[in-house]
Amino acid sequence: MSRSVAVAQSVEYLDSGAFRADLARRVAYPTESRDPRRAAVLHAYLADEMVPAAERLGCTARIVDDSADTDLPFLVAHRHEADDLPTVLVYGHADVVMGDAERWRPDLDPWRVDADGERWYGRGTADNKGQHSVNLAALEQVLRVRGRLGFNLKIILETGEEVGSPGLRELCVRLADELAADVLVASDGPRVSAERPTLFLGSRGATPFTLRVDLREGAHHSGNWGGLLRNPATVLANALATIVDGRGRILVPALRPPAIPDNVRAALADLTVGGDPGDPVIDDGWGEPGLTPAERLVGWNTVEVLSLAAGNPDTPVGAIPGTAHAHCQLRSVVGTDVDKLEIVLREHLAAHGFGMVDVQVGATMRATRTDPDDPWVRWALASMAATTGTRPALLPNLGGSIPNEAFADVLGLVTLWIPHSYPGCSQHAPDEHLLTTVAREGLAIMAGLFWDLGENPPSRRQA
Repeated sequence: MSRSVAVAQSVEYLDSGAFRADLARRVAYPTESRDPRRAAVLHAYLADEMVPAAERLGCTARIVDDSADTDLPFLVAHRHEADDLPTVLVYGHADVVMGDAERWRPDLDPWRVDADGERWYGRGTADNKGQHSVNLAALEQVLRVRGRLGFNLKIILETGEEVGSPGLRELCVRLADELAADVLVASDGPRVSAERPTLFLGSRGATPFTLRVDLREGAHHSGNWGGLLRNPATVLANALATIVDGRGRILVPALRPPAIPDNVRAALADLTVGGDPGDPVIDDGWGEPGLTPAERLVGWNTVEVLSLAAGNPDTPVGAIPGTAHAHCQLRSVVGTDVDKLEIVLREHLAAHGFGMVDVQVGATMRATRTDPDDPWVRWALASMAATTGTRPALLPNLGGSIPNEAFADVLGLVTLWIPHSYPGCSQHAPDEHLLTTVAREGLAIMAGLFWDLGENPPSRRQA
């Protein structure tokens, strides 16, 4: 039996209708982690769907729900074949964002898989039930064809990724020995385009922060007091303009990243951002000057103002508001010292005459990036190319954020992410869907990759 047979059988799993049946059953679980009433559903998804899937791979599986940091359960599973074989950790998340059923097309239901041409609609089809179902199915086909995997397998599935992965880092600290591996192989997020298989190696970090100007109680008539009372909205707007200018360029030196590494820049030179149907048009002249769109999105930091408010935005009156606030976000790449963000912003604002602006910084999801020259990266790209006959895109890190810190920093793993979705999938929005063309190719890619992992992995000494 051969690699080509494992690949063909993985594709047949979709073409036969078995994949859709499994996915429909999984999508029917409304695993909304933001809703505390769904605790039993989250547990049932792991117990009823994921434990049997892991056991079909010859794994010993258990549900871990005793974390001090969260009530959201995890699944941990193991299959050990030999001490001298490499070990791969496979990750996915069972939870989804809110179903938001009233905003879907009238003929669609977020908790049902509905097909419309190449699109399979349903909450979680793209994020992340469809993606971890691809990976588990590919593993199962390799095991059936070869009779063994040829490597040791560990699986971790969480149920809180959509609410910031509470407890994941703590779990990896607590179970560091049990979860030790040579490499992480996971799938989340989109490809760079529907047509191009993609490997990404980490993600930008995300740090929320709020700027608040609280000057006085209540509002005061603008005709009676205008020109006498400091307007907090005006103060805030000008304070923001000292942080990021009118063209999106970061003005605070400490919030700008180090120079883009040469191998990251080389990888990004091969990437085109946007251009698919439904994508917004990229704005010329926005962001850091002198960088390509791919470099601005993947290799650089951005400061985004997510909301800005003073007074009553929907029904304004002729009065000077007493307070104003802006909810903002720093997206950062590896090398940015986000731990000093609050100090940096306070000192910067004070130096520019805005000491009255208060700064509150939230929890950071940290940036990660495996070295693009790592042997595991070259091996994975070669495997993907052998399966598809095309050159995959190498994305040094996502522009968005995923909980990769737990694997890259806590467990110290090389992290390989191979997404099975595409930018137009409506992830987190109404009408979320999986493209069957991408899923079919994903099944082939993962079967080939897992086959190669059992036949000719990179040297454990090199990796």
